[in-house]
Amino acid sequence: MADAATLAFYREQAPRYTEAFDRKPSRHLDQFLDRLPRGARILELGCGGGRDSARIRERGFALDATDGTPAMVEKANQRFAVEARVMRFEELDAEAAYDAVWAHACLIHVPRAGLPPILSAIHRALTPVGRHYGSYKLGDGEGRDLLGRLHNFPSAEWLVAVYADAGFAIEDAVIYAGDGADGVVRDWMALTVRRV
Repeated sequence: MADAATLAFYREQAPRYTEAFDRKPSRHLDQFLDRLPRGARILELGCGGGRDSARIRERGFALDATDGTPAMVEKANQRFAVEARVMRFEELDAEAAYDAVWAHACLIHVPRAGLPPILSAIHRALTPVGRHYGSYKLGDGEGRDLLGRLHNFPSAEWLVAVYADAGFAIEDAVIYAGDGADGVVRDWMALTVRRV
C-alpha cells in the first residue's frame, strides 16, 4: 500500500527534513494531550524526526512511536531517544491497546482507497474511550505535491464521512492555513475524534 516514491523521499531526505521541521511540537499536540488521562498509552504514527514523540514523553505519557521509514526512525532515536520502531500504517494490528493514536501530517500519504481500512485498524487499536488525532492537507483529489510525494488531498466533507464510517465521533474539526515541505500554502483540517 505504501507509495514507493513517497518512501524514497523520506529515506533520502531524512537528515535535512528532520532538521528543518523538528523545531517545536505540532500546534495541536498539547491540546490533544490535555484531553487524555494521566499516563495514557499513545501510539504515534509517522513520528518523523521525533519532535512530537519527545513532547509526548516529556508530558509523562507512555509512548509507542512508529514510522514507516527506517531512516526517520533512526533520526528520531538519535535526536530524542524515544525508542521509535519501524511500522507502516497497514501493519497496525493491535486491539484495544492504546488510549490514543496521534497521526500528525502522515495519513495524508495514504491513497484514498487505503484510508478506510487504516482508520478501521486505528479504531480497533483504541480502547473503548480512545481518541485519535489526524491532520490532512485538503484538496479535490489524490495527487502528488511539488516534491513528488503522494497525497490524498481530501475534501473536508469526504474526510468527515470516512471517519464516521470507521466508527468515530468527531470532537473537534479545525480548518487552518499551513504550508508543507514543498512550500505550498493550503488549507489543512485537524480532526480530533473519539471511538464509538
